[in-house]
Amino acid sequence: MRSPSSLKQEFLKKWMMGLHIYGSLKKKMSLLERKKAIKLSADIAMASARNGTTCWSRALVANASKDEQDKILVQHILGTESERLMKKVSVLPLMSNKRIRSKKVLRRSYGSIRRAKKSNIAASPPNKVLAISIAKRLVRKRTLLLKSLVPGGEFMDEIALIEETLDYILSLRAQVDVMRSLANASELNNKN
Repeated sequence: MRSPSSLKQEFLKKWMMGLHIYGSLKKKMSLLERKKAIKLSADIAMASARNGTTCWSRALVANASKDEQDKILVQHILGTESERLMKKVSVLPLMSNKRIRSKKVLRRSYGSIRRAKKSNIAASPPNKVLAISIAKRLVRKRTLLLKSLVPGGEFMDEIALIEETLDYILSLRAQVDVMRSLANASELNNKN
């Protein structure tokens, strides 16, 4: 993993380039369009800083590339690496289906172990069975929530989801730090 300072520098460079490109494409923007430009540029810059090595970064690029105008911005920000990333993006759902299929095969092969565990659970007290089912339901609910929060999370298994979430959090933190530093510098500049 890259150092946080190099990640922040790469993000800032790409983000500023994206804002500049978006500003040159549209001279007059409403507040809503400015907000969209800032968010889109930040998302693409963050994905670009990760070089498409993560599922969430490829999902961000894919989501931004759905709109034709945004696709032009994505290509400008990413430059030569946009073609490489777009190829990786098109493979994303296919890779996840392979994981799901292999999971199903594993479930079938471990069916006898599960049946043995279920018979042990059936012999346990009712409170323990209730606690286990509540815990499983909570884990399932929280996993679904996490999958909805992380870009591309719906295509990930649980282990990949945790790894991607941790990486996504680190990237978001770097993004917030850069934006906060920029806001503080702007505030200091306005006071002087």
